[in-house]
Amino acid sequence: MGKDAYSENVLILDFGSQYTQLIARRVRESKVYCEIHPFNLPMEAIKAYRPRGIILSGGPSSIYDKNAPMASGDVLSLRVPVLGICYGMQFLTHMLGGSVGYAPDREYGSAMISVQEGGDLFEGLEGLEQQPVWMSHGDRIDRMPDGFRILASSRNSPIAAMAHVTKKLYGVQFHPEVAHTPEGKRIFKNFLFRICGCKPVWTMTSFVRRTTKRLREEIGDKERVICGLSGGVDSSVTALLLHRAIGDRLSCIFVDNGLLRHGEAEEVSRTFKEYYGMDFHLVDASDVFLENLRGVVEPEEKRKIIGREFIRVFEAKARELGNVKYLAQGTLYPDVIESVSFKGPSSVIKSHHNVGGLPEIMNLRLIEPLRELFKDEVREVGIELDLPREMVLRQPFPGPGLAIRVLGEVTVERLNILRAADLIVQEEIFTAGLYEKVWQSFAVLLPVRTVGVMGDERTYENVIAVRVVDSLDAMTADWSRVPYTVLGRISNRIINSVNGVNRVVYDISSKPPGTIEWE
Repeated sequence: MGKDAYSENVLILDFGSQYTQLIARRVRESKVYCEIHPFNLPMEAIKAYRPRGIILSGGPSSIYDKNAPMASGDVLSLRVPVLGICYGMQFLTHMLGGSVGYAPDREYGSAMISVQEGGDLFEGLEGLEQQPVWMSHGDRIDRMPDGFRILASSRNSPIAAMAHVTKKLYGVQFHPEVAHTPEGKRIFKNFLFRICGCKPVWTMTSFVRRTTKRLREEIGDKERVICGLSGGVDSSVTALLLHRAIGDRLSCIFVDNGLLRHGEAEEVSRTFKEYYGMDFHLVDASDVFLENLRGVVEPEEKRKIIGREFIRVFEAKARELGNVKYLAQGTLYPDVIESVSFKGPSSVIKSHHNVGGLPEIMNLRLIEPLRELFKDEVREVGIELDLPREMVLRQPFPGPGLAIRVLGEVTVERLNILRAADLIVQEEIFTAGLYEKVWQSFAVLLPVRTVGVMGDERTYENVIAVRVVDSLDAMTADWSRVPYTVLGRISNRIINSVNGVNRVVYDISSKPPGTIEWE
């Protein structure tokens, strides 16, 4: 990546906003590297980071709450440009001697601001009398600190944006990071390039170059690495990066648990063993997994059994490979952010998905080459590494596989019904040009039977639910408005060609209150 890419960095201090990750994504989209850290990051660490700019996130607290998050006031005296967003703006005001008060009317949702003075932050927005933005606050700025001037106002917030131009301190009461603020990306770019003087040098080409070099240095020229490969984009890109760095000293283990989609094990084996020529080991443990799942219907118990069995099978195969020092894992930046959140460590990453526990069990050192990246950046790296497009853009698939899409007991017969139905869903969604537009599309086998008529005979067979959702990050999701013609083709094909199914339904629940998966 080169020194320049990391020297052009921005520090985001997190005060607990639900949108903090979006701030980071907007900065990264502008090709500037950034990291999120808790608001109480020590000043020594902030100085060591040597940021070109600092962004103070929003947060759910009032500045006057007893336990309101408060960063060190010294962060505002580093002679580094600062952008405070919502609570971040109120913190900035409070620390510099201004006044924050309770708004007579709380402001949540869409609002209009009037840009009174463009300057560097609103460059290109002057003359646009009304700008739509997204507000989410109960407090507002009553009096600015000395030396600040108003940049924009709204009906409910007379000081909707402010600046101390000579000190390069800025605050906005709204959220430029969300899609509901249409000019938000322009505001971030103005802050990054015009105010902080950053250069757009954060690219995935440079990431691959630097990461490959770093992996060679970290692993050395003799040690071996194992990687749990699932065929998903995270583990696939992890494997490709390591293969580029150390070649045949990487061994990939793919566990076929019998809960995979149609043809998945064969496709992954063909791609990594034949196309890339990797040291690839396919372990068929489907009989063992299905035997352990016999009679189990409770979803969490299914997950525990699958996670436990995966670790056992993976560990046994890894020990067969001999002396290995490192375990590679496809941890992404959102997992890292959660683990250092000021709100406390996140719940443990699902062991069946990220082979949790193995480093300790096998006394292995963990390597996580993607821990700096968001999902969309991982996909860009996949393209850079020539990963087949269908794998780069593959929809997320749960660690427990089809076990949590077969509601009730998991049997070979029920899995075969679901696989056949799911394949039809995938084919029709792809043919309709929707596969890359939706977040996920799949079939679910319900534990109910319904009466039907096929030909002149009465039937009593299974029900398939079709689930297609739109989402940006899986934190929230809405059901996709799939054209009726596509749903009709899916239903007709499933009922006519999948033995044991006589009814198809479409799931139109969102997340929340539902979840994307049924179990």
